[in-house]
This record gives sequence, C-alpha cells and structure tokens, in this order.
Amino acid sequence: MTANIYKQNPAIYLLAASFACLLLGSCSSHKKLVNNTVSNREAQRNNQQLQKERRTAIASYPTYTVQQYIDRFKAIAILEMNKNGIPASITLAQGLFESGNGNGELARVANNHFGIKCTSDWKGRSYYKDDDQVNDCFRVYDNADDSFRDHSEFLKRKRYAKLFELDKNDYTGWANGLKDAGYATNPKYPQLLIGVIQKYSLDQYDRPEGTVQKIKREDRVLTQINQNIGKAVKDSLVQAAPIDKTYTIKQGDTLYNISKRFGLTVDELKALNNMADNNIKIGQKLVIAK
Repeated sequence: MTANIYKQNPAIYLLAASFACLLLGSCSSHKKLVNNTVSNREAQRNNQQLQKERRTAIASYPTYTVQQYIDRFKAIAILEMNKNGIPASITLAQGLFESGNGNGELARVANNHFGIKCTSDWKGRSYYKDDDQVNDCFRVYDNADDSFRDHSEFLKRKRYAKLFELDKNDYTGWANGLKDAGYATNPKYPQLLIGVIQKYSLDQYDRPEGTVQKIKREDRVLTQINQNIGKAVKDSLVQAAPIDKTYTIKQGDTLYNISKRFGLTVDELKALNNMADNNIKIGQKLVIAK
C-alpha cells in the first residue's frame, strides 16, 4: 500500500526520503577513503578520550531546529561561497543532510558536519564510527566552522573541478554535478538537495558574480585544484621520527594517536618507554623509535 502511494506521488517519496536523511544524518557516500584498520578496543579508547576532553562542550551543545541551523551557519556558508564558488545553498543543504540538522553524533562530538572521513592526507584527530565499514575513521575539527572550511577544501579535487566553472548561484547545476562526479550513490540526491534548498529558500543566500569576478575566482580555485593533482599522498597518520627519536606530549594526545602517528602499536610504544600503563602527561617525552 505504501509503495503504491510513493509511485502515485513521487513528491511524497522525496519528502519521506529527505526526512529519513535528516534523521540518520548521512545520505551520501562521497566519504570513501582510507580504511584505517583499528581494533574495537583502540577505537573505543580513542573515542572515550575525545569525549572526555570535550565533555563540557558536548554537554552544552544546543539542539538545532532546521531554521536555527541555517541561521547559525549561513554566514560561514556565504563566506566559503564567495571564496571558492560553492553555492551557499548547496553547502547548507548538504550540512543539514549529513549532520541531521546539526544534531548527529559526528557534529556533536567531532564538529564534523559533512561526514568527511580520514583521507590519507588528513593530519588532524580522528573519531571512529561504523559506516561503510566497522570503525570507519572520521575527521575531528576544533570547531564547526572548520568543518565548513574543510568541506570546501575537500571538493577542490580533480573529480569536482568542472563544478567550479559553474556560476556560484547555480545550485541546480551543482546538485546534479555532485551526483555525476560520484559524490553520492543515491540516484535521488540532486532532487533531495534541490528540494531542501527550495523548501527553506536557501537560494536567498546565493549571490551572482560578474564576468570578471567569475574569471578571477575560477582561475584561483582551478589553479589550487591543479596544484593538488599528482602530489605524493603520504599517510598522514604515520610521520617520520624526529632526529632525537623522541616526542613531547601535547594537549589532546593519547598513546593510541601517538603510536599511529609514528607507525607503532600501543604495545610497542609502551615497551620503548618501559610503561606499565597508558597514563601520560603534557610535557612528557616519549621515545618513538629504536
């Protein structure tokens, strides 16, 4: 019976799909990235440490309505639009989808509003959550605005280059272009984005640009994309050991993160430092190579 209703009225299907996406906080599968193989124990330890450090921020995190989310993040979306050419409406619509109106686990704990995973060039902290695979690695940001900035940087890749040649108020072109470039596997993704944009009039935040402005913006962004093509990609979780083979503990470090940074296991790191437990303190020096 339900299926017949959807067939007779596609609009109902889109509305239901949009609602489901907002509840789940993720509809795209653009986040195909490095499979950081970690044990359940390591992932749990990492997540608990992050949650402990951010206890106050998590406890005071607001519950957003759709309009509150738009009001909170429209400024950074417009700023990124003017800088890079991604329509603010597209950024806001994707943020709403991926973060569940800003109320999803990744947004609350990791300030990650777009579900972006840990690519091999990611140098920041991580949060583990089951997604395409068990214990998928997601990027952690210091604040939500950094997530919006990184969303722009994430799109500045060869596969999305043609999108930056569109007008920065062409949200229809961007919605369809994202799907064509492989950002999402859901065949209805463009319609879902466009539906949210139109429902909440998000295109009111988009701005046209003159011919000269467009040329200058395209040249700048496409140059950045070209510079990123062919760069040697290093596993950012593994860094070369310093000359003195020691590392000084900083705020937010854990044994697990340090071990991954230098290509060790936690047990190897503990053995190098004759450690009986996992307790560390800021300023402490650890041996990180034989």
